[in-house]
Amino acid sequence: MELRPILSTLRRHKTAASLIVLEIALSCAIICNALFLISERLEAINRTSGFDEQHIVRVQVGGIGTDENAGALTQSDLVALRSLPGVKNATTTNQVPFNNSSWNSSINLTKEQTHQNLNATVYMGDVQFLDTMGLKLVAGRNFTADDIVAWEELDKPNSKVQPHVAILSKATADKLWPGENPIGKQYYSWGDDPTRVVGIVEHMIRPNNNGGFGAFEYSQLLPVRTPYTIGGNYQIRIADASQRQATLDAAEKVLLGNANNRLIVEKQTMEEMRSEFFRGDRSMAWMLVAVCVALLVVTALGIVGLASFWVQQRTRQIGVRRALGATKGQILRYFQTENFLLATLGIFLGMVLAFGINQLLMGKYELPRLPLMYLPVGALVLWLLGQISVFGPARKAAAVPPAVATRSV
Repeated sequence: MELRPILSTLRRHKTAASLIVLEIALSCAIICNALFLISERLEAINRTSGFDEQHIVRVQVGGIGTDENAGALTQSDLVALRSLPGVKNATTTNQVPFNNSSWNSSINLTKEQTHQNLNATVYMGDVQFLDTMGLKLVAGRNFTADDIVAWEELDKPNSKVQPHVAILSKATADKLWPGENPIGKQYYSWGDDPTRVVGIVEHMIRPNNNGGFGAFEYSQLLPVRTPYTIGGNYQIRIADASQRQATLDAAEKVLLGNANNRLIVEKQTMEEMRSEFFRGDRSMAWMLVAVCVALLVVTALGIVGLASFWVQQRTRQIGVRRALGATKGQILRYFQTENFLLATLGIFLGMVLAFGINQLLMGKYELPRLPLMYLPVGALVLWLLGQISVFGPARKAAAVPPAVATRSV
């Protein structure tokens, strides 16, 4: 089909054509970025934590007043918790995943450097931490009893005590020493002395989204035995997931029975904590889906409305073409080609605008760069939408008999 008649018609209807082009451009830009944001949210919701979420429950304890014997009481608590039916192990830690807590520390490869290599979350745990949390050790070793430092020693005024070894997530090790064996490597994070890497776990997610989408696994585990007064987090791993609620109830009785000057702040399964943590991401994903659908509907209505208007305005022109031998298929293709040209121009402008919006989001919300793959996806959606939307009016135009068309004014 010749493009000259189509271009000539569009030049005579610049305002209407420009409105459709701008509408498609705006839809393309927003939809490309919305699809990208939806995929980022879904990736976050489904990311692997490294923890045995199905079999871990958490009881958070808060004290009333001060407790001079918090360390000894905590160890007594753990002995009692590990003796409960179905409990495989139990431990305490300063913070837990999916809880938005924020124990973080910079990691430097040299003592003198002024800019950190990265910022990592700090988990504290004893020799039972890996087993209780279900973390998979992929290199090196677990902590030994000699590695463990008591929090009470760290917390003393002017204390020089510090942990000298650490277990890192694989993502952290790969970032610090890409392509190298991290076992035995040293870095500076806590105190003036270097910390030596003794183990690597496959995954160990941060409790929060600090650092943006690319840093969710930057984490380190330090060999620190924490009392219940530091976070109050008792983590319990059980053998049978169906007994999680029963274990939580039993753990509450044990902890309150061990000391009556404490309160149970919260008790949850880790799966519940995960669901609650990502509630906002799920809501955002559904909201963006609704925005995409609304934009597509508005764009489709605009195309249908304009195409119907043009069919009505060009009834005589269509009739002349039909009288000169144009087939129904040719009339149909005329409107489809016209829409394709408008959509293509709108998509091109929309892609440029999409990158502009993405640059703004990168600066404001630390999002990564928009991958190129979303541009053809957005283009394909809008091309298909345009062809589907214009099909009805174009089919109506093609169905007008030549005799009726030539009598129209």
